[in-house]
Amino acid sequence: MSTTPRLIRLSAAALGLGLSFATLAACGSSDPTASEGSKSGDTVVVGSFAFPESEILGEIYVQALEAKGVKAEKKFNIGPRQQTIPALRDGSINLIPEYNGNLLAYYNEKYTERTTDDVDAALVDAVAKDKLKVLDSAEAEDKDAYVVTRKTAEAEGLKTIGDLSKLVPFSLGANPQFGDLGYGIPGLEKVYGVKASDVKFKPIEDFGGPDTVKALVDDSVQVADIYTTSPAIKTEDLVVLEDPKNMISSQNIIPLISDAVDSAKINDVLNAISAELTTDDLIALRDRVEGKEKASAAEAAKDWLADKGLS
Repeated sequence: MSTTPRLIRLSAAALGLGLSFATLAACGSSDPTASEGSKSGDTVVVGSFAFPESEILGEIYVQALEAKGVKAEKKFNIGPRQQTIPALRDGSINLIPEYNGNLLAYYNEKYTERTTDDVDAALVDAVAKDKLKVLDSAEAEDKDAYVVTRKTAEAEGLKTIGDLSKLVPFSLGANPQFGDLGYGIPGLEKVYGVKASDVKFKPIEDFGGPDTVKALVDDSVQVADIYTTSPAIKTEDLVVLEDPKNMISSQNIIPLISDAVDSAKINDVLNAISAELTTDDLIALRDRVEGKEKASAAEAAKDWLADKGLS
């Protein structure tokens, strides 16, 4: 399977740090995954990837565990899976909020599972070899999506990706790799019958960020690849087209925990979070932290847990 944009974003974050995992291990106290507490068995060390959404989710895990009397410690902004999985293996961290599709891709690049249930089932054996366990996945997903303006959706009667056949020809704004991905332009034709010759591809470098949103809102492109938790979906009143044939693999939020700290009590806490967490929640949480309010991840997490009765 081709590397997804989420994996690319995580890799880019690691490069931005300018550190490999080996370098981190050699740096002693500068290692963001270093922890003595996790080795004592009395503390759950929660990690995160190096982007805001993951830190928010990590905060939710930490605060929810502490509210139930479980001692928790934060080791956030670690980097991509090339760093987080080894950290889980060696006990530097014990728990991290993951994305089920990309986690499965880490263990099996050729995976064919697409639905949440199928991906979750495949993960059980995939992570067990590292003495890890996945718990219940949330409804919340952060994944690529075909997005249009509400004006376009209503004018053309667009509800699903397949409905783009009503819009052809059209311009599609997306990251440069999207033209070759299985859920990109090739997938449009193979899965939904939207011919590649009817799609004018416009590469945009920011992976669904402000430039991509601006191009869509300005009608420089009529369709864009934007992540499902982008605050712009709400602020710009955009429409995410449904994917009834599951062309794009599930990317549900799922807790990944080490066997070393796994317990029924911790499972109950984390599964209760997953039962409440929606994609709309993630959009709202990101908007509070990344938008005008500039709330801290800790503040956003605290308010969300209180609102859901989990604190």
